[in-house]
Amino acid sequence: MEQKIETTSKMLIVYCTFAGLISAMIISGLLEVIDFASGTPSGTFFAVIGLSLGFNDPASAQYVGMGLHTLTGTVAGNIFGQVALFWKKLIPYKVKTGIYLGLVLGISLWAVLFVPLATFGIQPKLDALMITETSPYASSIANHFAGLYYFVLVASLLFHLVYGAVFGLLAGRMTGVKLSTRKQ
Repeated sequence: MEQKIETTSKMLIVYCTFAGLISAMIISGLLEVIDFASGTPSGTFFAVIGLSLGFNDPASAQYVGMGLHTLTGTVAGNIFGQVALFWKKLIPYKVKTGIYLGLVLGISLWAVLFVPLATFGIQPKLDALMITETSPYASSIANHFAGLYYFVLVASLLFHLVYGAVFGLLAGRMTGVKLSTRKQ
């Protein structure tokens, strides 16, 4: 006898939110690996986010940046789950479908969120920090990214694709497992 399938909105949103959180944490870990491999101080990417918001203390800038990065990935998963409730074609019933939809989500986040923030928020702040900042920490971070704007855009697209693939894999798997459970 089949178990009653729980397709409540609450569970789909929980799956997508959790998938967004885990995906954001994985990307955060990969960014730390990039810092290590490139020889930059740990947390450089997150410090850029914090510095662009006015947190000039190195530790504060990194924590604020990482917190906002993780929160953004989690909220993006939650919003995806909410939108999927109204547009049923977005529900990741299978892993393959989930990965495809996740890649679409990753590209969408990159185009709608990352590119405008990097172009109109972060890059101008980094340029200003190179010229006017008296803090050696902020100046060194800003100087490190000087001339790397287009490289950062392309590399971030790859990271958003990884986020999307992991998100879709997790959301598709959690939804698929729930849909295929049977009562013994």
